[in-house]
Amino acid sequence: MAKARTIGVAVDFSATSKSALKWTVDNLINKGDCLILINVQPLKSDHTRKDLFEDTGSPLVPLEELREMNFTKQYGIARDQEVIDILNTASNTKGAKVGAKVYWGDPREKLCKAIEHLHLHSLVVGSRGFGPIKRVLLGSVSNHVVTNASCPVTVVKGNPSSKR
Repeated sequence: MAKARTIGVAVDFSATSKSALKWTVDNLINKGDCLILINVQPLKSDHTRKDLFEDTGSPLVPLEELREMNFTKQYGIARDQEVIDILNTASNTKGAKVGAKVYWGDPREKLCKAIEHLHLHSLVVGSRGFGPIKRVLLGSVSNHVVTNASCPVTVVKGNPSSKR
């Protein structure tokens, strides 16, 4: 039996990140693996939990708490039933342990730090497929993470119609 791994998925609740999460559950997750949903909120957000955990990110939140409305209110994250359904599939049919962690700041930096904090074996990110001009102006989170990560990174391309 293969050794259990810890796999992170960057999720901002866009269609592209949901595709990356679904791809991860369908293609990477094995029984006993730990799947961690990683969300990075803007630094300017003013949720009470940010003051407590701005430097380290939130505590690791188990799937049971993710299902509750209170979690979404505490961290300023919209409750997304599609994401919960995908995570339930990972837990129920794949036998994965599922949790989430919220960070605040620049997604490029925080995702690279999450790899170290969470001891990830792999990270999956979505790509909105910006063209060269938008990529220069807005930056590419996936490109930065691929270049700077200390673990393997899989970039799941989104459909052109799923850009946010």
